[in-house]
Amino acid sequence: MLLALAAAGAYGTNIVSAQIAGQAGLSGPLLVFYRVFVMLALVAGAVLIWRSSLAVPRRERRTLVVFGISSALVGMAYLSSVAFVPVTVAAVVFFTYPVLIVLAEPFVTGIPFRPERLAAACVAFLGVAMVVGPDWHGLDPRGLLLALVASFAAATQFFSAAALPGTPLSARLFWSHLLILPVAAAILAITGGFLPPSAFALAPIAAAVTIGGYLLGFLCQLLASTRISPGAAGLAFCAEPVCAVLIAAVVLGERLGPLQYAGCALVAAVLVINVTVEQMRRAPAPA
Repeated sequence: MLLALAAAGAYGTNIVSAQIAGQAGLSGPLLVFYRVFVMLALVAGAVLIWRSSLAVPRRERRTLVVFGISSALVGMAYLSSVAFVPVTVAAVVFFTYPVLIVLAEPFVTGIPFRPERLAAACVAFLGVAMVVGPDWHGLDPRGLLLALVASFAAATQFFSAAALPGTPLSARLFWSHLLILPVAAAILAITGGFLPPSAFALAPIAAAVTIGGYLLGFLCQLLASTRISPGAAGLAFCAEPVCAVLIAAVVLGERLGPLQYAGCALVAAVLVINVTVEQMRRAPAPA
């Protein structure tokens, strides 16, 4: 659970630094391409140095392909949605995925349905909506559809990641990013915003934090995926927009209203309760 929260925090930091980098002239698709490229290069180097295995059990190969494709779809659809609807609206629609995970979990994994987890996911979603404060005027159906596709892709990503217990971490990182890289390159080619690595001099700290936040977030997400259920992990990721808003308030000086503070408190309360319940469930029964 702590790994999932760490991943959410890293991704939340990534959002703010990407905004700063974007203001300096580094586009979102450009940052996505380079962060995927860096991850792939680092994993390849680690595999060569430590001679880690890239073997994938035959029974998990299709699942790994699904994981890679869904991971690519999350970024592609989410980034594309903000071209048609405000970022706040895209975020609210996207963060329906924890609710989708809780609803689908009994059918996908066989884990018994837990009404209290569904209630927690709905309350956390309400908190996220309060934090983000979306503007629902003049919405484009294409943006809503793309954000919804990203939500379904995120739910699929969580389920497929949890179904790879026999695949080494190095193999999950390498093969998934090998699938993601062509998608990221295609988006960058379509947007026409390719710049050489020297362009990161425009905002070196923001670019480094953006790439580093992604690397840390993805790594922690994968480590958490085989340790806790998809429902618990998805719920923990409701902390991502809260972290982003709070960091933006500190770093960028953005002012938060009472409703946003209330939303932060609501999400935090749900996460504390969820972590406590999960720890109690994992605690060994007294002899």
